[in-house]
Amino acid sequence: MEVKVTQLEGVRFSIQARSHTVDCDQPQENGGADTGMTPPEFLLASLGSCAAYYAAQYLKTRNLSQSGVQVTVTAEKLLEPARLGNFRIQVVSPVPLTDEQYAGMMRSVQHCLVHNTLKSPPEIRIELASAMTAVQG
Repeated sequence: MEVKVTQLEGVRFSIQARSHTVDCDQPQENGGADTGMTPPEFLLASLGSCAAYYAAQYLKTRNLSQSGVQVTVTAEKLLEPARLGNFRIQVVSPVPLTDEQYAGMMRSVQHCLVHNTLKSPPEIRIELASAMTAVQG
């Protein structure tokens, strides 16, 4: 998987994945024009949409209506180092669930790729290059 991030102006960036493009920006109080979500909001969106996908798939495989699954993700800003923490994912099923189905959907949502990535922090390597180095490399 790969995304490419390109600065448009100031603190506004274009993010491209495959043939899709979204804008990332900062609120006005952070020097932006508030034309897109912030990076932390994209992280929450990624986690939430992944959980929603797994919930909808669980319902679909059981021939239950998966139309209308709703997910809300919240997190707190923590310090030293600055990061997000204390994530909370709330999944709302569009149909009533039995105790067995509730447990099954919970297991399904816990298989979300983004959820598992955050629970087992990956190695992250940062590489810096100048425009000339990037072109030559």
